[in-house]
Amino acid sequence: MTFREKLKSNKFLITAELMPPKGVDILPLTKKLKYLTNVDAINITDNQRASMRASSVAISKIIIDHGLTPILQLVTRDKNRIALQSDLLGANILGIENVLLLSGDHTNTSEYYNAKAIYDLDTIQFIKTARLLETGIDLVGKKLYGSPKFCIGAVTNPAAIPQELQILMFKKKVIAGVEYFQTQAIFDVNTYKTFFMKIKSLNRKVLPGLIVIKSVKFMKFIQTLPGINIPQYIQDKIYFSQDPLAEGKRICSSMIKELRSFADGVHIMAIGTEEHIPDIINDSF
Repeated sequence: MTFREKLKSNKFLITAELMPPKGVDILPLTKKLKYLTNVDAINITDNQRASMRASSVAISKIIIDHGLTPILQLVTRDKNRIALQSDLLGANILGIENVLLLSGDHTNTSEYYNAKAIYDLDTIQFIKTARLLETGIDLVGKKLYGSPKFCIGAVTNPAAIPQELQILMFKKKVIAGVEYFQTQAIFDVNTYKTFFMKIKSLNRKVLPGLIVIKSVKFMKFIQTLPGINIPQYIQDKIYFSQDPLAEGKRICSSMIKELRSFADGVHIMAIGTEEHIPDIINDSF
């Protein structure tokens, strides 16, 4: 069953996420794949947090070669509309159909603060561009010799304030051609449920993002990321735990149990602790 077919089913979907290596040694990444055989798809990030890494297109092809399903992330930050179209076509030639299209974190947040951010297309324009390519023409109306096919996803942030703006952007992305959404990391199920009930009628699968907290230091770091808010009671659990990773796993499993009663699935971001994903899933069902 393809990822698109799963989106149309009643299955509670589980996706995970991997970052390409910072270099050409892919062995550490491929070793992690044995822990992800039971997820429905694996996101491959595109220079996440504006930090240079290997091509997400190349790593997505490696995921396919290992018999698993990738979701290729592509950001508009680093390339103009010519290169973005080229990447979409190249990815499809390699058998990559599932894409997640987003703008990407600005370079001023990373060690590449002096790199020029492009943003030639915004996210809505990028989504429309992918759909245009499917019709057999490019952005200047030239004919393609063979048309790609994509299952297009986008991101949303249920905890953003004002929430109404996120809902407006959600609707615009649906109109542009998005088939599914993944969210910024959430730590409050009730906040997500409020958001979910407001967009449920738009009939798109939404997978709330869950980060596995592995240490106090890691928790402090993710609190600095835009759009992430960790409730005090969760912070206290991590601060006062003798085993923060074990507590982080319990928090993640507990949230999945709550979400299963109404949500479409989850997107697990284990970030260096992927070997614990099977335990988290098993403890959630």
